[in-house]
Amino acid sequence: QVAQTDMLLSAPAEVQSVQRWVISSRDNRGAPFLMVDKPSAQAFVFDGSGQLLAVAPVLMGAAKGDQMLVPNAAPMSAIPTNKRITPAGRWWARLAPDAGGKEVLVIDHAAALSLHPIVKGQPHEDRAGRMATATPDDNRVSFGCVNAPVAFFSNAVSPVFADKMGVVYI
Repeated sequence: QVAQTDMLLSAPAEVQSVQRWVISSRDNRGAPFLMVDKPSAQAFVFDGSGQLLAVAPVLMGAAKGDQMLVPNAAPMSAIPTNKRITPAGRWWARLAPDAGGKEVLVIDHAAALSLHPIVKGQPHEDRAGRMATATPDDNRVSFGCVNAPVAFFSNAVSPVFADKMGVVYI
């Protein structure tokens, strides 16, 4: 319990504020929830009662912004870097297999937005290296999906969202 409290106290003020609002308003209806804090490039996983279970750095869309600017039908190769945005919002999310059969947390099916274990990407993107830096300044590289460390996904996201839907706040 102390470690969880310490993790939350060291989270950005906005994360703490949203966590308090989610619990006091019961916006999550008792379901687990995950917050992606774009300024710090971190994801926070909470159980249904609002206890912080895990924190990890994440990679997000290469461009800054809060609204998707391309239709889901656009091929990834046709999306310019300045339109590769991780949108802000609130979604009911669930685990499901992606097109290749790997488990992902589907955030917005219609927009093809998910949180998934980090992918290798192109060599010049150095996704693993970006994830390992101490600052969030280089964590914008994806097409819009949220990339998380493999251990964080398998040890926190997957078990918390297993067999149930939860809420994702970005």
